[in-house]
Amino acid sequence: MFDDSFTPHDAASLESPGLACVLVFNSNDPSGAGGLAADVAAIASVGAHALPVMAGAYARDTSHIFDFFALDDEAVAEQARAVLEDIEIQAIKLGFVGTPDNLGVVAGISADYPDAPLIAHMPDLSWWTVDQIEAYHDAFADLILPQTSVLTGNHSTLWRWLLPTWTGERNPGARDIALAAGERGANLTLVTGITTTDGQIENTLAAPEAVIATEKFPRSEQTYVGAGDTLSACLSALLASGSELPQACAEALSYLDRSLRGGFRPGMGQTLPDRLFWAQPEDDTETVTPVPT
Repeated sequence: MFDDSFTPHDAASLESPGLACVLVFNSNDPSGAGGLAADVAAIASVGAHALPVMAGAYARDTSHIFDFFALDDEAVAEQARAVLEDIEIQAIKLGFVGTPDNLGVVAGISADYPDAPLIAHMPDLSWWTVDQIEAYHDAFADLILPQTSVLTGNHSTLWRWLLPTWTGERNPGARDIALAAGERGANLTLVTGITTTDGQIENTLAAPEAVIATEKFPRSEQTYVGAGDTLSACLSALLASGSELPQACAEALSYLDRSLRGGFRPGMGQTLPDRLFWAQPEDDTETVTPVPT
């Protein structure tokens, strides 16, 4: 779907009242690398409509996260409940919401809408304190995973969280991680960023019982930020729009690959995905803009 000839949905379809709606819980990232900005752009790119619920805000640039400011759980719940009384949703996407209490809000709403798949992304939290990470991980495992349709995350991030005492002679594979997530209730896990022996990057959708699908892409020399939110938001939108899971997973990974290949550096830090690559002139989609000197 998202090959070099991809174009967005036509204007008539984008104005249709029948667009699938995705309820998004995430935080604001002022750099635009990830967070709600990434979710809205990715979801719109595949022809769905984002309902963004802000759970907090980062103080960050394209290099570092300096601080995070969480909204209280009542503010998060009021935002979500207000829009849910007005609009029917087809999926729920969870990004970073900052506190166990806010995870509890997401869990409660997800339980009230069992027909809407929950796509839950676990970001890299290494910038946070150990106590905060542990509290968030524990709440996520207890409250979110039992309702999760698809858990997404980078291989190393999920490994450190779900298999912290791994002692195998080999690194845990996607199915090992899916098994650990499945023991806590997650149906499926999409593990990204697995480095292969041939220098490619492998992304694998797995259930506790078996690997379902694997996609490989060439490894890039660039360092990116915002890939996880981009992928999980796109996957959420495709599922909300009625795509079957294996096809939605393949298309979301293809969309991410094209976004990264068209990445750009607006500042002095990492490369950001170009989630609107399809709107750029053809000659510009493969270049990375250098940092001004």
